Amino acid sequence: MLINEIFYSLQGEGHFTGTPAVFIRFSGCNLKCSFCDTKHERYSEMTEDDIMREVSKYPAEHVVITGGEPALQLTQTLVDRLHAAGKFIQIETNGTAELPEGCDVDWITCSPKYRPVKLKRIDELKVVFRSSEQDMSQYDRYTASIYSLQPCDVADNKANARILNDAIDYCLAHPKWRLSLQTHKMINVR
Repeated sequence: MLINEIFYSLQGEGHFTGTPAVFIRFSGCNLKCSFCDTKHERYSEMTEDDIMREVSKYPAEHVVITGGEPALQLTQTLVDRLHAAGKFIQIETNGTAELPEGCDVDWITCSPKYRPVKLKRIDELKVVFRSSEQDMSQYDRYTASIYSLQPCDVADNKANARILNDAIDYCLAHPKWRLSLQTHKMINVR
């Protein structure tokens, strides 16, 4: 498997914000989003044994499988091995690829990006919010337990403040949506 990095930190966004977690970041993505803030192109080739050894170094039960787009490489055997080790598995995906057969992860966070979502189940729909002119009606077709609106970080303080205020206004006007801040950036952790 092509792994960008495995590290231990706090989940910085979405429903599990603040939860200690081991992050398995897969390399590569099938999309090229202009606002992507993840450098996932470099990688090391790792076997499932390598991954399990690295994950076992950390005390957290929560594992976040992310990328890039992890659904392009994730396997049922890795999921089964993580579960056998007592891990709760969350995947962060753009939803454009179905999870491989038998990949029974515990929590699916889907952040759709311009292409149809192929997932049959979404636990948390996390939308990157860029502007008050953004067409949010396209997300009405998705059913999830949690709807998170995450202001896009455009690396400009003035623009970020405007986007944040617009996202707050949107959540207040549409209360099914929760504001999801990238707290890991605020507290300067991965």
